[in-house]
Amino acid sequence: MTPKKSARGIYHNLHQKPHVLVACVLGVSLIFLGLFSPEYPAHGDRLRNEINGIVSNIDELRVQSALNSVGSSANQIMDNVAKIANEVAVQSQEKLFTKEVIVRPGDTLSSLFKQVGLSAQDLFRVINSSEESSVLNRLFPGNQLSFYIPEPGYLQRLEVFTSPLEGYVFTLNDSNYNIEPIVRSANIVQVMRHGSIADSLFLAGQRADIPANVIMSMADIFGGVIDFLMDPRQGDDFSILYEEKYLDGELVGTGEIIAAQFVNQGREHLAVRYETESGESSFFSPDGESMSKAFLKNPLDVFRISSNFNPNRMHPILNTIRAHRGTDYAAPTGTPVRATADGTVTFASRNGSYGKLVVIEHHGAFETKYAHLNDYANGIKKGTKVRQGQIIGYVGATGGATGPHLHYEFLVGGVHKDPRTIVDQLPQVIALDEAEMARFREHTKEIVRQFSRTRADGRLLSYDNSGSGTAVDSIN
Repeated sequence: MTPKKSARGIYHNLHQKPHVLVACVLGVSLIFLGLFSPEYPAHGDRLRNEINGIVSNIDELRVQSALNSVGSSANQIMDNVAKIANEVAVQSQEKLFTKEVIVRPGDTLSSLFKQVGLSAQDLFRVINSSEESSVLNRLFPGNQLSFYIPEPGYLQRLEVFTSPLEGYVFTLNDSNYNIEPIVRSANIVQVMRHGSIADSLFLAGQRADIPANVIMSMADIFGGVIDFLMDPRQGDDFSILYEEKYLDGELVGTGEIIAAQFVNQGREHLAVRYETESGESSFFSPDGESMSKAFLKNPLDVFRISSNFNPNRMHPILNTIRAHRGTDYAAPTGTPVRATADGTVTFASRNGSYGKLVVIEHHGAFETKYAHLNDYANGIKKGTKVRQGQIIGYVGATGGATGPHLHYEFLVGGVHKDPRTIVDQLPQVIALDEAEMARFREHTKEIVRQFSRTRADGRLLSYDNSGSGTAVDSIN
């Protein structure tokens, strides 16, 4: 049973639906006609004719309304078709007059502009538009340039992609070019990869289809607890959960490492990325201990030790007994050199047999020296604050060096120590405080659980990726 409607409600409904009101009027009229037509035929005929006229008018109104509706829809459809046709025409025109160029080794801006039919004057106008146009001076092989030239010699727009996801667009405005950044959004997918060391870490990464930059990042994460020159052994395992970036279904790069596990000589090391309440991201063990130790074990990622700390070494050039107060890391010229701990640069210049030298002062009377550099990293000068792992220079053979290598010294209170052993003697544990631990466990428990499902040999069994967008890949 439905509640009875009030008279006001019925009136409101009829007012909102005029066709219902007309039907009611017709019904009442027909009833009236049926009741009175026998006694008053003339009146009945007249009433019947009036009702027929009303019905006829209603039909005409319906037809007209339908035609108006169709006309309105047709006009809207035509407008949409015209709009789409115009967009297609514009896109076709842009495609017709757009020339795309991939930067190759040996290319210059002049040669690229000439290749698409533009003059040196056109190039001058573009690079002198604003300070932001200096991005054109930092092009590398593989970068993509897209020139929109609707008329010969008339560059209306230039798009420069420094990566698949980032770039700049130069748009002609009167006699200058406005410059705006281009940022494309990638689809982020988490993937799990597993590798096993049979020869070297990097070859194991290649076999597991893990990009070199991800392997390098993992080495940085564990750099405070694992010496990747001396510690890894055949049969060691590692697993990495990291992000892959896709654009239009194509892999265009990698993102952050979410977590990583390294089983070294039977000892498991697990690091999980965590952002603290203050907004700082770092890697921690499941117990909340930071993986960023006081000092990295090595200042280079790729190297071999050519000379150890030795107070009684025979000098290779002077041919006399002369203490070797550091460790020499042989590496190709240009190999990045990293600060082994946070600190302040106190010296960045040439210094006799040291050649180009960087000296960093660290908290707690510690000091490190980096000698024979080929060059300094941008911004490295006296007074510069540096972070652990930051690139401070590049391997070279300046000063009294017989070949490209890094000479690295470690001093405690002004006294030289063996860089290869002193790090293990320093306090290592930097942990989250108790107030942060509950939040840390809540944010990382699922990731830790994924890595805990392992076999006796340390390899990941599998992991349930339902709804997580994560994949598993296991390569031996």
